Amino acid sequence: MSSTAISCRVVILVKALPQPSKRYGETVCCAGLTIDRVWKRLYPVRFRQLQGESSFNRWDWITFQYRRPTSDRRSESCHVFEDTIRRNGQLRVTERAAFINPLIIGSAKEAAQRGQSLALIRPKNTRFTAKLKTRDAVISEKGFFQRLACQGSFFDKELSVVEPCPYQFHFKFEDNAGKHRYINGDWEAHAMFFRESRRTSATEALHWMDYQFNERYPKAGMVFAIGNQAKRPQTWQLLGVIRLDELRQGELPL
Repeated sequence: MSSTAISCRVVILVKALPQPSKRYGETVCCAGLTIDRVWKRLYPVRFRQLQGESSFNRWDWITFQYRRPTSDRRSESCHVFEDTIRRNGQLRVTERAAFINPLIIGSAKEAAQRGQSLALIRPKNTRFTAKLKTRDAVISEKGFFQRLACQGSFFDKELSVVEPCPYQFHFKFEDNAGKHRYINGDWEAHAMFFRESRRTSATEALHWMDYQFNERYPKAGMVFAIGNQAKRPQTWQLLGVIRLDELRQGELPL
């Protein structure tokens, strides 16, 4: 397989929770869309190692170079050359609905039938919940992140150990294929909890998230970014919870 670098520019929609990698340590699943609305999954991205103009958030445009991966057959997947990542503008709030809405489909089942491994759906009858993890689960998770922090090379930035969230977040919802219950793997949702906890308290943070995800987002417009697993393509996960307006009649792009 050719290792020739391919240049790409995407707007970031997905930043999932950090995951372990025997080869790369702490990595984050990131994904976005090209200007032609083509999905790209970026891997491996050691997000907390990125600094300056290489660091990015949802709705940022970034440029990078990649090659096709050798062990991931999903068409959207890119093996990113991490040192080529550069932030390159932002998708404006006023442009988001018109750019994103045409890609929304009815279900993960429809995505699989289309041969997609990433998709956007607009869920119905959603219900966000938070479940307290057991003490042992939190200790185990913290130990896992401590081990990952020790895997970095001499040239890597020294990282603080990721603090596990004491809660696991879920969404119950319906799509065109039926009812589902997904764990919320969106890093931004967990960051919400910690940010609000520091500002007020854990209890108040949960109340605030309950309002955001059970009232404000559904009323204003909410989209789920979902993706399947390379080794278990039949298993779909919730990777991003996105506040996105619905387009009214006459606003659809030509």
